[in-house]
Order: sequence, then C-alpha cells, then structure tokens
Amino acid sequence: MFELIKAGGLLMWPIIACSVLAMAITLERLWAYRRRRVVPDHLLPQIWKLYKKGELDRQRILAIRESSPLGRMLATGLANLHHSREVMKEAIEEEGRQVVHGLERYLNALGTIAAISPLLGLLGTVIGMIKVFTAITAAGVGNPAVLAGGISEALITTAAGLTVAIPTLIAHRYLTGRVDELAIAMEEQAIKMVEVLHGEREQE
Repeated sequence: MFELIKAGGLLMWPIIACSVLAMAITLERLWAYRRRRVVPDHLLPQIWKLYKKGELDRQRILAIRESSPLGRMLATGLANLHHSREVMKEAIEEEGRQVVHGLERYLNALGTIAAISPLLGLLGTVIGMIKVFTAITAAGVGNPAVLAGGISEALITTAAGLTVAIPTLIAHRYLTGRVDELAIAMEEQAIKMVEVLHGEREQE
C-alpha cells in the first residue's frame, strides 16, 4: 500500500486526507441522523400529558427544547401557545429552517470532497504525463523504465481520486435524502401538535 502511495506522488496525500475526512463526516452524520435522536416518538405524548395536567411551564418547555431537534421546534410552538394557530405555525417554521440548517452541517464539505477528489486525481494524471514527456525530451523513448514512472503516477492518482469520489458522492446523496426525510417527519409532528393543542384534531 505504501508503495502505491509513494508511486502516486505528492498528490496522493491530499487525496488520502480527503478520504479520511469524508469517512469521518459520513460516520458522524449517520450517528447524528438516528431517528430516535432527531424525531423521538415519545415527545408528543409527553407534551400532551403535560398540557392536560397544566404542567407546561417554562422549565419543562426548556427541557423539551434541549431534548432533540424536534424538541426545538415543538418548544418554539409551545412558547407561542397563547397566540393563534397561524402565529404558532410561523414560529415553528422559522425554527424549523434553523434546525434543518443545523442538520445539514458538514454536508457541503462532503459534497466538496466528492467534487475535488477526481480533480486531484486528474491533476496527478497531468503531472504524471508532464513527467513522461519531460523524460522523452531528455532521454528519448529508448528507456521504458523512465516512462513507466510517470505513467504509473498518472494512473494511480486517477484511480485514487475516483475511489474516494464515488463513495463520497453516494454518501452525500444518501445523507441529503436523510435530512429531507427527517425534516418532513418533524414537520408532521409539529403540525399535529399545533392542531391538537388548538382543538382542531383529535389526539391519536
């Protein structure tokens, strides 16, 4: 493995750094996007129980807010419970945009890695071919060993760049779709809470 890295030249190191960073971001986001962490099932029933008992004080709302991303949205709605349904929904929507923005953290970096990895590989290819033509100019085509070094560097960096870019792009697309799913689930829960608390929907 080290021989391949060495044969690929200096550009192998930023490609390897991209692969490590992409893996770290992917694993961290997969952990962060667990449904029970983002959209816990017990939260709405807990809010309804507290509401019926008249125990939705500021301390309880703050605890709900800090419990999860969904809790942030629902707590914003509860803080505006004395306002109309429309005001509650607007407050939740504004908070929801911030919550989703927080969930999208590092996804831009992941997309950037997916985009630049093949470009780094292409740059390695160009540098390798420049070495080949430089060797041809200096020594002619009579020494295959001299030419093989440049060609090898060109092919290795291209392969390495694509090897990093392809799974990173797949991970980026999957995680982006996961954020969309979680955003829809949180929106459904928030609308359900608003309608139940305003008496427009029966508690399930």
